[in-house]
Amino acid sequence: MKKLEKKLAQISEKNRIYILSLLVGLLSGTAAFMLKNFIHYVSHSLTRHFKVSDGSLFYLAYPMIGILISVLIVKYLIKDDISHGVSKILSALSKKGSQIKAHNMFSSMVTSGFTIGFGGSVGAESPIVYTGSAIGSYVSRVFNLNPNQIRLLIGCGATGAIAGIFKAPIAGIMFTLEVLMLDLTMASLIPLLLSGITAATLAYFFMGDTVLFHFAITNQFNSANLPYYVLLGVLSGFISLYFTRTGMLVESRMKRIKSSTTRLLVGGVSLGLMVFIFPSLWGEGYESINKIFLGEGADLLNNSVFFDWKTEPVVLLLILVLILFLKVVAMAITTSSGGVGGIFAPTLFMGAVGGYILSLSLNTFFGLNLPHANFALAGMGALMAGVMHAPLLGIFLIAEITGGYQLLIPLIISATVAYVTITRFEPHSIYTKRLAEMGELVTHHKDKAAMHYMNTKELIETDFEILSPDLNLGQMTYFIARSKRDLFPVVDEDGKMLGMIKMNDIRNLMFDQELYEKISVRDLMYMPEFFISPNDTIEVIAEKFRSCGRYNLAVLDDGKYIGFISRARVFSAYRDTMADLSYE
Repeated sequence: MKKLEKKLAQISEKNRIYILSLLVGLLSGTAAFMLKNFIHYVSHSLTRHFKVSDGSLFYLAYPMIGILISVLIVKYLIKDDISHGVSKILSALSKKGSQIKAHNMFSSMVTSGFTIGFGGSVGAESPIVYTGSAIGSYVSRVFNLNPNQIRLLIGCGATGAIAGIFKAPIAGIMFTLEVLMLDLTMASLIPLLLSGITAATLAYFFMGDTVLFHFAITNQFNSANLPYYVLLGVLSGFISLYFTRTGMLVESRMKRIKSSTTRLLVGGVSLGLMVFIFPSLWGEGYESINKIFLGEGADLLNNSVFFDWKTEPVVLLLILVLILFLKVVAMAITTSSGGVGGIFAPTLFMGAVGGYILSLSLNTFFGLNLPHANFALAGMGALMAGVMHAPLLGIFLIAEITGGYQLLIPLIISATVAYVTITRFEPHSIYTKRLAEMGELVTHHKDKAAMHYMNTKELIETDFEILSPDLNLGQMTYFIARSKRDLFPVVDEDGKMLGMIKMNDIRNLMFDQELYEKISVRDLMYMPEFFISPNDTIEVIAEKFRSCGRYNLAVLDDGKYIGFISRARVFSAYRDTMADLSYE
C-alpha cells in the first residue's frame, strides 16, 4: 500500500482521483456481487423444498432466526449502530470529517446477508451503499485526501454499489447526486462515471446478462394511456407518503420497547406471521416483481393459504392491497427489531405491486387493456421518486434495467407527478427526515452546508488594544495612537469584559486636553447588547449580525474576553467555503 501511495503521489491530483475512483468502484462492485450471491444462496437453501400450493410453517421461524443472528453479531462483534445506512452516510457527510468507520466495509454486508437471507422484509441496497461509501472513506484516509476528495470518493463508493447491483451506472450516479446530494461538476462527474462503469463491468464479468430483474418491453407506449400514468403518479405519491410516515411510526413504536430481547421477540413473531400469511413479503421481493413482469402476478399468492383464490380477480386485488400496505410494516419491524437492511428493494416492490394493482383494477372494472408490466415498471420509478425524492434515479434505473428508453415518457410523467404529490405533504425524503428533525441535515442545503463547515474559532480577531477600566482619557490616547482598530474592549484583571469603547463616541473628547484627567475609561465604556460565544454556530452568528446591525461583535467565553468577529470576516470565510464546496 505504501508503494502505491508513493506512486500516486508522483502523478497529478486529477489522475490520482481517477485511479482511486476506479479502485473504489472495483471494491464496491465486488462487495455488491458477494452480498447478492450470499443472500440468494441462503434464501434458496432455506426455501427450495417448499411446495408452491402449500404454506410452510418454516416461514414463522426463519425471519426471527435471521434477525437474531444479526443482533448477536452487532452486539458482540461490531458493537456499533449500523442501521439506516444511507442516513448514516448523510450524517457523515454533514460532519466536517466526512468519515465512516472502517468496520462498515463488512459489518453491514454480513448482518444484512443473514437478515434478508432468512426472510427479513428489507433490501440489500442500503447496506451495500453503506459498504461502498465506507470503502471510499477508508481509501480517502489511507491516501490522506482533503475533505472535498473524501466526499467525492464516498460518492464513488455509493455509485459503484448501485451500479454493481443493478448493472446501471447512470442510476448509480443519479443516486449519488439526488440522494447524497453530491455536486455535479466536471471534477466529480468523471470519477463517478469511472466508479459506476467499473462496478457495472465487474458485475457483467461475474454474472453475464443475469441481473436482479430484467424485462424486455413488448408493449410499446400508447399515448392514449397517458391519463392513467398521471393517475399512477398521483397514487404513487400517496403510497410514498404512507410508506414514509408508516415506516417511521412503526419504528418509533417498536423503539418504545426498552428491552432488546422483548423487541426481538415481538418483531420476530410479528414478521414471521406476516410472512407465513403473505409469503411474497419474504426478503427483498424481486422474485415477486419478476412474476409481475412475466404476466404471472397472481402467483404472488403462491405458498400461501390464499393459493386457491388466484383466479378470482376481486379477491386477488384485495389481497394485493393488503400485501402493499403490509410491506412497509414488515420492513419497519425487521429493522426496528434488530435486523439490518434498507428501503430500496421494498420501494421497488411496492411500486411494482401498486402499478400492477392499478392496471389490474382498470382492466377488471372498466374493460381496459393496460399492460401490467409497463405499469409495474412505471410504478417502481414513481415510488422511488416519491419515497426517496429522487425522480431522476427512478427514471434512469427503470430505463437501464429494461435495456432501453421506450417507456421514458410514462416514466417521466409518473415519477414527476409522484414527486410533486408527496412534496406537497412531506418536504423530506425518508432518508433525510430523521436528520432534518434533529437539525443535522446540511447535505441538501448548500448555504447551510457552507456555514456548517466554517469554524467559529478561526474567525476570531484578537489584534485589539485592551483597556483597563481605571485608565483616564489621557492614558487611553496612548493605546488609541498605536491601534489600527476603532473598537477598544475594556477588561478587568481576571480577563472579564466590562464593556467597550467606540472611537466615534470619543473622537471629540480626544482634542480637549482639559478632560484628560477628569474622564476615565469607566465613564466612557458601555456593555454591548449582543455578543458571541465561541461555541455559537455560524448560523447563530449570522442571525446575531442580522438582528443587531453591528459590524463587529465581541466574543466572550463565560464573560471572559477572547476577541471580536467582524461581519466582513464572516462573509469572506463564507465565500471561500462556498468556493471550496463547488471545487472544480
